[in-house]
Amino acid sequence: MSNGKIILGVLAGVVAGAILGILFAPDKGCETRKKIAKKGADVADDLKNKMNDFVTELTDKFEAAIQGVKESGDSKGNK
Repeated sequence: MSNGKIILGVLAGVVAGAILGILFAPDKGCETRKKIAKKGADVADDLKNKMNDFVTELTDKFEAAIQGVKESGDSKGNK
C-alpha cells in the first residue's frame, strides 16, 4: 500500500472519531448541533481567508509578471 493511502486512511479515521465523539457526547441535541454549526462556520471562515490570501498573492504575481513583460518590451523597443 502506498504512503498516501495510509495517510488518507488515518486522516479519515481521525475525522470519523471526532464526529462520533461529538455525536455521542453527553450534551443535549441542540447543544451538539450548535457545536457542529460553530465548527462548520469556523472552518468556512478559515477557508475563505485562505482563498482570499491565495487570490491576493496570485494577483500580485500576475501584476508583477505583466509589469516585467511591459518593461522588457519597452527596453527592446528603445534599442
